[in-house]
Order: sequence, then structure tokens, then C-alpha cells
Amino acid sequence: MPAAYRRVVLKVSGESLLGEGGAPVSRESAVRLAMEIKSAADTGAEIGVVIGGGNILRGIAVAAGEADRVGSDFAGMAATLVNGLVLREALESLGQKAVLMSAIPCGRIAEPFDHRVADSHLSGGAVVIFGAGTGNPFFSTDTAAVLRAAETGAEVLLKATQADGVYDSDPARNPGAVRFASVTYQEMLEKRLMVMDMTAVSLAREQGVPLVVFALAVPGNIARAVAGEPVGTTVKGG
Repeated sequence: MPAAYRRVVLKVSGESLLGEGGAPVSRESAVRLAMEIKSAADTGAEIGVVIGGGNILRGIAVAAGEADRVGSDFAGMAATLVNGLVLREALESLGQKAVLMSAIPCGRIAEPFDHRVADSHLSGGAVVIFGAGTGNPFFSTDTAAVLRAAETGAEVLLKATQADGVYDSDPARNPGAVRFASVTYQEMLEKRLMVMDMTAVSLAREQGVPLVVFALAVPGNIARAVAGEPVGTTVKGG
């Protein structure tokens, strides 16, 4: 399948790395995700990845109790770096060149994010993993993904989720929920279709970054999305 896009940013949740028995990180899960990403990269597309930290952050949030939001958000940023290190190693084990960049300084753990350096890595065939969110509290990794897509000139943001697209209501709670083949960002805002937080949706609309929402659990879906196949819901315009 040839790539339909020259450059994409893929957003995946930290839960994609969960292991059996509730283990927050599983190398088996990391390698499985890495294989899917490499398959997409083999189509010729340049791929950036933003991975969440929910697999690790959940436990931190419980332990922190009434901890302040700023501290919790920085803990979440650190969690994305842990996940990024695991994913980078898994990609490299498959022979795929990969780079981890961080929005906050972290010494030898990751390169500091610079959009010009990221552009060079992507053009050189590396999968670039963008860690530490936006580097600021109060912003989600969804917003970070939109920001990185805009900064690196990605043609589309691919959001891999548990659902196979955007629905008019929660399909887990409403068996009659209807999936949209396409929807505008304005409709997402007006109808509060919460596949992404509203800050991320607004930024994507403002920057003209198209979005494709699809199910990560279906093998080959990342490569299909990169090839432009109709694997979920397309969000753009409006």
C-alpha cells in the first residue's frame, strides 16, 4: 500500500503499552505497536508519534490524592517520556530508525524538541517520538499532537483510539450510537463530540490540520490510514 501522505503525526494512548495483569508497560505490547508503526513507515510516509502517559499516570494520580494540578501534569509529561523510551527501543529492535524528542530538558534521555531538527530527522527516515506533551501544564497530549503536526507540516493527524471513529454518542453506553464517516471540527465543537479535548479541536481547526480517528486494535489500521483508506472518521474543515 503506497502512502497517501508524505508526513503524518500519529497519536496513540499510553494504554497501548499495557501488559497482562495490569502491568503499566509491556515489551510485548510495545513491539506489537512498533510493528504497526514500522509497517506504516515502510509505505514511504514520514511518521511522528505522540504517545500519552495514561498507563503510568493512573497510578500516580491515585497515589498523589489531592496533589496540585501542575505537579500532576509534570508527572504525566515524565510518563510520556518513559513510554517514548520503551517505544523507541522497540522500533530500533525491528531495524527502524527512531528518535525521542522532549518538550522539556532532560539531558541524555531525549533530544530537546526543535521543529527544524525534527524536520531533518523525519526527512531522514526516522520515526520521531515527541515526548513530554507541550512542555506546559494544563495541556493534553491531544493538544501536543496537534501542535507537533502543525509545527512539522504534517498533512494529517492520525488518532488511534479504542473506538473505530467518531460517534454521535458513546458507543460503549449506547448500542444505537451512529458513527460519522466524516465531520467538521465546528460540528465536533458544537455537538461536543469528545474524541479530543476542545483545546485540541480548536487548535486543529485554526491550523487546518485534518484528523482521522480509527481503532488501533485492528491490525494494519495505521498503515491503512497512512494509505488513505477509509478506516474511521475523517475530521476537517468548518
